[in-house]
Amino acid sequence: MPELTDSQVTVVGGGAVGAAAAYFLAREGYRDLQIIEAGNTSSETTSQAAGLVGQSRTTLDRTRLTIASAAFYRNLEKDLGYTADWRETGSIRLALSDASVAELQQIAAVAAQADLHVELIDGRRVQELCPMLEDVSAVRLALWCPTDGYVQPNSLTDAYLQAARDLGARVIPHTRVVGVDVRDGVVTGLQTDHGNIATDMVVNAAGPWAGALARLAGVEMPIVPVLHEYFVTEPQDGWDSGSPTLRIPEIQVYARGEGSGVLCGGFEHNGTSIDPATVAIDSVLPATLNWEVLGAFAEDFARFVPTFGDAGIRTVFRGWPGFTPDGRFVVGPVAGLRGFVMAAGCNAHGVSGSAGLAQHLLESLTGDVSPYVRSLSPNRFLPRTWSWSEARLQAQAICENYYPMPAQPV
Repeated sequence: MPELTDSQVTVVGGGAVGAAAAYFLAREGYRDLQIIEAGNTSSETTSQAAGLVGQSRTTLDRTRLTIASAAFYRNLEKDLGYTADWRETGSIRLALSDASVAELQQIAAVAAQADLHVELIDGRRVQELCPMLEDVSAVRLALWCPTDGYVQPNSLTDAYLQAARDLGARVIPHTRVVGVDVRDGVVTGLQTDHGNIATDMVVNAAGPWAGALARLAGVEMPIVPVLHEYFVTEPQDGWDSGSPTLRIPEIQVYARGEGSGVLCGGFEHNGTSIDPATVAIDSVLPATLNWEVLGAFAEDFARFVPTFGDAGIRTVFRGWPGFTPDGRFVVGPVAGLRGFVMAAGCNAHGVSGSAGLAQHLLESLTGDVSPYVRSLSPNRFLPRTWSWSEARLQAQAICENYYPMPAQPV
């Protein structure tokens, strides 16, 4: 294992976002670079992600970001020789109400602006693409994006790290940051449980601990850990790893094939979050499972696949992705603290958007910054005019309304 040393750039966090940041920075010429991870790489939030990559969004900037990410994953093995286990299954988003139909039409219009091919389809076509759906009578309209897919989050992270190593980066696992050295508004180094180092730039990609790391540098960032859960079933007839991904906003549920089983999760309307002011850099986040919520996901999805209600559960996953009060990433340098750069607050898009986010990170360091990337700056939260309690409620609401349409009777 490489030794912890002084370096030009130190990325803190070895999940998908930190690994992507390390690779893109190294590719840009930051070769004196190391990644510090408190545990094993991709062992925390990344390992609990479903890996869905949906490109069609309600805004042009977010659509372009996910298009860029999907293109990177699609070509990763050809370009770099490593694999993220990308599967281009396509995805179907169902609309069960007038409001949801209008949203799909808006998304399709944005996709057209971004040159992303999507199709608005009816229930019959949905059933042709996904014959496992036995009852599509409630489907008013659907959006089909044939180039959507998913990655295996651990494989993606490993690919980033291997590619970064090829460019000279060092990966230092089992090393926890315990302090940030600052002198006259400039980051000068890090204190870790394995010794202290000098560094010119710290990239904060610490996921749900990003707020705690920022606090060590004297900065308050409202990054709120919010519980997200999903499960994988025992084998189900008709499902495989090539089945299209399904999203059903009215019931807040998504599903895709995982082997011969079904991966099913969602975003509950009464979410569970952690007070970000209490999260320390060494906090162990709760291993919470809400079986009532998981059962509700299964029951709701069974309205479309009646046999799903009898499915045995093989594995349950839960993680604490970091959400922000306005639902936007936190990317870029912190004003008044030279050398401290944020790459966090991904709002459950850390894996799917990691490639695009890392490109935005690079843009934020060049000085030639687009209005969209400027809108992601951590400086929107500085100086602090917000309260921890309000930030927590607002960030939790972003998760609860991840699919923005209100739940409707089906």
